Amino acid sequence: MPDNHVYRVVQWTTGNVGRSSVAAVAANPNYELVGCYAWSAEKVGRDVGELAGVGPLGVTATDSVADLLALKPDVVVYNPMWIDVDELVRILEAGINVVATASFITGHNLGDGRDRIEDACLRGGSSMFGSGISPGYVNQLAIVAAGICDRVDRITVNEAADTTFYDSPETEKPVGFGQPIDSPDLPAMTAQGTGVFGEAVRMVADALGVELDDVRCDAEYAQTTEDLDLGSWTIPAGCVAGVHASWKGIAGGKTIVEINVRWRKGQTLQPDWQIDQDGWVIEVAGRPTVTMKVGFLPPPDFEATTMEEFMVIGHIMTAMPTINAIPAVVAAPPGIVTYNDLQLILPRGVASVPA
Repeated sequence: MPDNHVYRVVQWTTGNVGRSSVAAVAANPNYELVGCYAWSAEKVGRDVGELAGVGPLGVTATDSVADLLALKPDVVVYNPMWIDVDELVRILEAGINVVATASFITGHNLGDGRDRIEDACLRGGSSMFGSGISPGYVNQLAIVAAGICDRVDRITVNEAADTTFYDSPETEKPVGFGQPIDSPDLPAMTAQGTGVFGEAVRMVADALGVELDDVRCDAEYAQTTEDLDLGSWTIPAGCVAGVHASWKGIAGGKTIVEINVRWRKGQTLQPDWQIDQDGWVIEVAGRPTVTMKVGFLPPPDFEATTMEEFMVIGHIMTAMPTINAIPAVVAAPPGIVTYNDLQLILPRGVASVPA
C-alpha cells in the first residue's frame, strides 16, 4: 500500500499494554482507530479514549466480535494477556490481519493451535505477527547485529531484571514464582511459562538459515529466606523468588542460539543473584564478535510519582514493536509471519516535529 494509506485499526482489550496501544494509534496520523473489543463487561459502552486515559476519541468499546469484524479493519492490535486460539481463528479467517503482544512469536508453543491459526490465515488471506520488547524486538536486534559477520558461531541474548515492583501474579506464577523451591514440577512449569522465548530461539535460527535439532529449556531457581510481600500476593519463605530460564537452540550437538532470562524479587534472595543493569546484553560470537547493550530510560519530560506510572514505559516498549509493524504485516503474504518475513519496519508517524 502507498505511504499515505491510513490503516483502519481495531484494538483488542484495554489492559496495561492495550492502553498504550490505544494512545499510540490515536496519536499516529497513519492509523485510524475504528473499534475496540472490551473483555470486561464494565468497559462495554465506554469511550475507548477514556478507558486508555487519553480523553474521548469517539469510539465506543464493545464485546460484540461480529460488530467489530463487520467494520472490516486492516488490522487488529491484539493485546490480551494470553492467546485465545478460537478468537484469533475467527478474526484471521475473516480476512483481518493481527499484530499481537500476547506471548506469540512463531506459535510453536501452542501445539495444534498453531496449525489452526495458520489455516485461518490461509483461508482469510490474512497475516499473524507477534512481537513485544522481549521476546521479539530485542531478538530482531540480535539478527541485525549478525549482519556484519562472515561467520556466526553463536548468538546469545541475556535479559536480567529485578521484578520486585512488577506486580503481575497472573504472568509470574506460571513460570514458577511462589512455588516451593524443591517442587518437582518447577522445570516443566518454567518451560511452559517461558515457552515464547523458545519461539524466539527458532526465529533467530531461521534468520541464520539453521535447522535446529532441538530447542530446550534449562532452569535454575533462587528462594526468598523471608516472606516477601509483593502487594497483591506474597511469596512465602522457602519459595521461588528468582527464576533463570535458559532457552537453547541446538544443531549438530552445538548451541547456536541461546536466550537467557534472569528475574529476581526482593532483597532476601538465596543465592543472592546480582542484577547489575536491567535490560539486555546481546553477543554475536563469530567473525567479528559483536556485542550490544540495550537499556531504556524515560524521556526528560516524563512525570511519574508511583512505580505503576513508571511501568508505563515498559508497556509502551511492549506495544510499539507491533504498532510500527502494521504496514509491513498488512503487506505481508498470508500466514504466520515473523520479523524474518517482513519488509523493513519503519517508525512512521512518531517523530516529534514542531508544527
